Amino acid sequence: MNIKISESLKRFNYLQSELEAVYHEASLKLGMSDSSTIILYALCNEGGTCLLNDICILTCLSKQTVHSSICKLEADDILYLKASDKKRKMVYLTEKGKQLCEQTVAKIIDIENRIFDSWSSEAKQQYFDAIQNYVAAFKNELKNL
Repeated sequence: MNIKISESLKRFNYLQSELEAVYHEASLKLGMSDSSTIILYALCNEGGTCLLNDICILTCLSKQTVHSSICKLEADDILYLKASDKKRKMVYLTEKGKQLCEQTVAKIIDIENRIFDSWSSEAKQQYFDAIQNYVAAFKNELKNL
């Protein structure tokens, strides 16, 4: 096998794995599965309601994983589904779901806000610019794949 992985790419992959591990640890500490945490986070980020299909897009989880997690959360009275139109469904947090989010996902969001608040405006802008440039370059490279 002759695949060249640069030191920069190795570092990037390592940091990406570390970040995923930190969020996994947060889910464990909150007593939740990763998929439930990610779905509830997405719902909180969208104001407590979201199209079911958008949850798949926002979370990058497979439709099967989203469906399984949504079914469990619905059975636990954390959220409910309601038809938006003939083809689409909306996902809504119940009161119990809103309370769960306050006790769990809100803690993660608070941590993230504190971290960003501790950075200078310039540091935040550099971070966001770097990610935005990476995503744009990757999308451009995908055209040639």
